[in-house]
This record gives sequence, structure tokens and C-alpha cells, in this order.
Amino acid sequence: MASVWKLIALALAVDISVTTATTFKEGDKVLVYVNKVGPYFNPHETYHYYQLPVCRPQKIEHKSLTLGEVLDGDRMALSLYDIKYRTDVPTKTELCKVKYSESDLELLRSAIEDLYYFEFVLDDIPIRGFIGHLEEGGFLPHNHKIYLWVHLHFNIEYNQDHIIYANVTTKEQLPISLDGAATPMEVAFTYTVKWVSTDLSYDQRGTRLRDNSFFPKNLEIHWLSIINSLVLVFLLIGFVVIIMTRVLKSDFARYNIEDEEDADDLDSDDNGWKIIRTDVFRFPPNKNLFCAILGVGTQFLALATGILLMALAGMFNVHRHGAINAAAVVLYAFTSSISGYVAANMFRKMGGENWVWNINLTSALFAAPFFMVWAVINSVAWAYGTTRALPATTVILLMALWLFIGYPLTVLGGIFGKNYAGSFDAPCRTKNIAREIPSVPWYRSALAHCAIGGFLPFSAISVELYYIFATLWGREQYTLFGILFIVYGILLSVTACISIALTYFQLSAEDYRWWWRSIFSAGSTGIFVFLYALFYYYKRSNMSGLLQTLEFLGYTALTCYVFFLMLATVSFFASLKFVRYIYVNIKMD
Repeated sequence: MASVWKLIALALAVDISVTTATTFKEGDKVLVYVNKVGPYFNPHETYHYYQLPVCRPQKIEHKSLTLGEVLDGDRMALSLYDIKYRTDVPTKTELCKVKYSESDLELLRSAIEDLYYFEFVLDDIPIRGFIGHLEEGGFLPHNHKIYLWVHLHFNIEYNQDHIIYANVTTKEQLPISLDGAATPMEVAFTYTVKWVSTDLSYDQRGTRLRDNSFFPKNLEIHWLSIINSLVLVFLLIGFVVIIMTRVLKSDFARYNIEDEEDADDLDSDDNGWKIIRTDVFRFPPNKNLFCAILGVGTQFLALATGILLMALAGMFNVHRHGAINAAAVVLYAFTSSISGYVAANMFRKMGGENWVWNINLTSALFAAPFFMVWAVINSVAWAYGTTRALPATTVILLMALWLFIGYPLTVLGGIFGKNYAGSFDAPCRTKNIAREIPSVPWYRSALAHCAIGGFLPFSAISVELYYIFATLWGREQYTLFGILFIVYGILLSVTACISIALTYFQLSAEDYRWWWRSIFSAGSTGIFVFLYALFYYYKRSNMSGLLQTLEFLGYTALTCYVFFLMLATVSFFASLKFVRYIYVNIKMD
């Protein structure tokens, strides 16, 4: 048990703050770690650098990594490069000689044809370049030439005793051809180093990294899309305000008639949302699942808000790989109490008795699908031998986090939730026999409501989705968290507004089954996001292969599921607030 808690303590010690600047003196050794290689267009298909036939030490020493770095697929190991602070290496220095067999050359040719890049890490700065060069062109005859880069030139910028930026180039030496090479083939790898002084301070080196990216840059401040989304929000809010001021005012004036005889006539007319007052607070079927969705949705709302606030506060170091992943894992475990509390509280208010089953369902509602998807992807990644396959110690750590923190906090939150649950406090009594629901035209059906309720929130974030996908599947860290926070607020506002409007239209059609309708109308946004993801994969990206396809579709499906849970929760509570408001403000017979 002590070892389990030690693993958990290591997880909680993830680096989510700005790293203390490393200071160097002239002549100090600067460690260069080799990390991973992989196809340029498949961001999640990465392999350890030493899986290729390259220069390697006799004994490979791995760097101790944080949880976030492991989740991000990092596997750093010490390299043979001998680099000293502010000490140039102007002449070619031999790193090592490698003797290649035919199988080694075939492996290199295959990697170069797939546009493999490598990633080194120097003082937390990623350094990337291509393994080789593919020259292809012509029709008759067709040229297909493969070259291997054997010389790297390190350019390192410094300011006093801090390293600011580093990259590698392949200048000063032509690559060697691997076409028709006789085996065994001996190749000498060399390197040079150039130190350059800069006025850029250490605090600004993150900007230098963002401005000089190895991968295509997709991020820019896109105010036009933000303004478009804000206009949509104002229009929807104005629409809801009109409903609540003009339409509802007319309804209240019509329903709150003083003359009892007129009131009886109104009931006999059998129209309007007042007619269903004895059914509108009839609890929905499958209360257990309903409350579990609300609990987990509230948890993810808290988690997303917490991540964004931490990012805005500058708590994520741009140089640390996977810091947000690690923070999300830890926050998910600690916000489990929120899901337990909300689910059990609502379940008890709705008259539910078996709260233990409700807690177990709440705990498994996201964890079970996530585990199944992850198990399939991790098994395939393990079969491929990629660094995306989590080691056994990390799997044990994550399971321990859920088993010893996440699940107990869900139970604890559930106990508090059921104990502090009062009555549902419905403003209208519910009759034992439900009234008949009149038929409605197709444009007022549940399917139409889901299409409208899902499309409008999706349209508010559709432009931003491209930038998010481009960074998540383009290996660059997202940095425009201020804009993302605005879009997040826009998404929640649009969801609440459209849910209120759709609920009003449903009640006006004398359909009291608004409970589940409010869940699926806004939750269907996840379907639109998934359809956009398919479009992005096939039309906007160059990803391919079984592993990359599985990872993209699997984790995207989980993300869309989270969208469903979050927006369904916002939609229900907004609709509940609205329904309470309109029925409190009419006079009951």
C-alpha cells in the first residue's frame, strides 16, 4: 500500500508551474537528450530515437520524466553529443561510426520515405529535424532517391547564463545516398556547434519557440471568428429576453385571469403550457442514468474551467511536454467528489432509493468507456512498439489514482449529496395519471430539436475547432488560452439560451417530456463535433495508418462524449431554471 501512495504522490508532483531557469557557466556541459522519431504527418505514431540504427552509447541512460511527459509519448535518453556552454565547435567533430547491414539500410530507407523526423531536447527546448531527404519527381523516367543526413549543425542562442533557443540544420555537408549502397556500409556521423548571443530574456524564450516552429503554424489571433460568435450570442440572448419579456408577459396576462369561470374555460380550451402544469414536473424515466449524466457533466464543467483558469494564470510551462495532460488527470481524480455530490443529490430529490447503484454508475459513466477505448489503442500501440504505449508503472499509477482517490471521492461526494438533499420543491403538484401528448409537426419533433440544439452551439465554436484540432493533432502546444476561454463562455451561453428557447416551444406544444429532451437537444453538439472531426481527418490532415486512425477516432469520440455530458448538463439546469420561473409566476387553480 505504501508503494501505491508513493506512486500517487509522484503523480501529484507534476510540473505545472513555470520551470526555474537553469543557469550555466562558460564551459559547463549542456546535456542533450534524444527523445523520439516518427512520421511527420502522424503526430501520435512516435518511436524511441534509439529504435533506429543511429549513434548510441553502450549503456543507455533514460531521463526521469513527469507523468505529463510520459502521457505525451516522451522517452528521453542521454545522447553522445558533447556540447559545452558558450564553446563553439567550428570544425566537424565525429560523433560515432555506424556499420549498416542491408536490414539496417532498409529500415532507414523506409523511415525516410515516411518523412520521419527526430526530436532532441536541450534545456527543455525541443529540437527537431528530418532523418533524411527524399527526392522524387519526373514521370519517364521516374526519380526516387533517398539520402541520409549524417551531419548536424547546432545553433544555440544564449543570454548571459541562460539558454534561450536552439535548433539544428544540416548545412555544410551534403547527405549520403542510400540507393544501391553496398553492404556492410560504414557511415561517420558528425556535428558542429555555434553559440550566438541574443538580447531576448529568459522569460521571453517561449515566444521565440512559438515564432520558429518546425511544424506548420496554424495559430493566430482570429478576432473575426470571435466577433461572429459574440454576435450569435447576443442574438440568442436577445431572442430569449424577448421570449421572457414579451411572449411570457402575454402568457402570464392570459393565464393569470382572476375570474374562475374564465379559468375553467381556459382549461377546457386545452391549449398552452399552463395546461400541462400537473405533468411538467413528472420525473423522467431512468432517473439513475439521468442523474449520473448530470453528475459527470458537472464534474467536466469544473475540470474544463479549472484547466482554463490555470492556463490563464500561467501555471503551464510551455517547455514542459504534456503538463496539461498531467493536470487534467489529477484534476479529474479530485473533482470526482463533484460528480458524486450532484448525482446523488438530484437522485434523492427525485425520490431515488438505491443511491449506491447511482454512485457506481456515476463513477463508471466516463471511466468505463475511456478504459475500453484506451485499452484497444494502447494494445495496438504496444504491438507497434511506439512510445505512445504507456509503461506498466504509469498504468498502475493511473489506476491507483482512480481507485484510491477518484472512486473514494465519488462515494464521499455521494454521501454528502444524499444527506443534504431536500425536496425537489416543484411549484406544481403532479397528478398520478399522465395526460395524453398531442401530435406535433416534424419541425417540432425531438429530432428537429436535437438538430437545432446541437448545430447552434457547434456553429459558435466551429472556427475555433480548426485551431484546436490543428494543435492537438499537429504537435504544437495551444497558447491562445484567453481566446479559448472566451469561446468556452460563448459555448455555454449559446447552449443555455437555445435550450431555454427549445424548452419553451416544447411546453407550448403541451409536451411535458422536457427532461430528457433538454439533455439530448444540446448534447447532440457532440455529434456535430465528431462529424467535423471526420471531415478534418480526411480533408484537412495527412494522417494515415491503423494506429494513427485508431488514436484519432478513439480519443475524438471520447472528447465528443465529454462535450455531450457537459452541454447536456448546462442545457438541463438552464431549462430547469426557466421551467421553475414560468410556473412559479402563474396562479394555480
